[in-house]
Amino acid sequence: MARLAPGTISDAMRYATTGGKRLRGFLALESARLFDVPFAQSVHAAGAVECLHAYSLVHDDLPCMDDDDLRRGQPTIHVKWDEATAVLVGDALQSFAFELLADPDAGDATQRIDLVAGLARASGADGMVLGQAQDIAAEAAGRALSIDEITELQANKTGALIAWPAEAGAILGRADPVPLRRYAHAIGLAFQIADDILDIEGDVAKAGKRLQKDAAAGKATFVSLLGLDGAKARAADLVEEAEAALTPYGDRARTLKALARYIIARDR
Repeated sequence: MARLAPGTISDAMRYATTGGKRLRGFLALESARLFDVPFAQSVHAAGAVECLHAYSLVHDDLPCMDDDDLRRGQPTIHVKWDEATAVLVGDALQSFAFELLADPDAGDATQRIDLVAGLARASGADGMVLGQAQDIAAEAAGRALSIDEITELQANKTGALIAWPAEAGAILGRADPVPLRRYAHAIGLAFQIADDILDIEGDVAKAGKRLQKDAAAGKATFVSLLGLDGAKARAADLVEEAEAALTPYGDRARTLKALARYIIARDR
């Protein structure tokens, strides 16, 4: 696996990837484990998606985006260093993600191509970047989104990068990705609903980031559209959908089922 040379950029890259829930990486490892894929192979997909996610957070925190000064309980990259460093760190983390997937230990040539193509789609103009652009456009227009619009936005901004590691497990296991895709779609939406709930009910010290920003900005969220109780009920329904999608795997999927329940019970 590739190593980072010492220096400001590599130090900041390590800083940006320290802490957090590691949900996406864990999902890649657990989905691969369903098919007895060795850890030494699946860890490349896990590391790649965590690097890609960290890059998105570094750029999302910039003053030109969400302008956040706190992430994972620590100063954001542009606050601890500067904006130029934050841009370069995000760029480097994105590149490093694909370097990890290109490593021969990540799979055979076909698997590596499928992993790279899938992560590129999930993170690019048809996935995470599209969702961020939709979010910025809605805020700039000063228009509250409908439930269908916010569901689509979050499926791109948050859900696509949760769906990819689940499907990565199927790619590595040479298996049908459909059940895991359904599972990931459900937990991706549940994750965002839980985030919206935490933004209202959460503790800043536990969340490690500023809360109630969306409400202050007048942005539509699942809580503002469904109400607090309605949002919690929808999240619970999605967990049931996620667990049902795992039926083909029987007891082997018990950890993934527990992960779905954790997503809506978490406090950070």
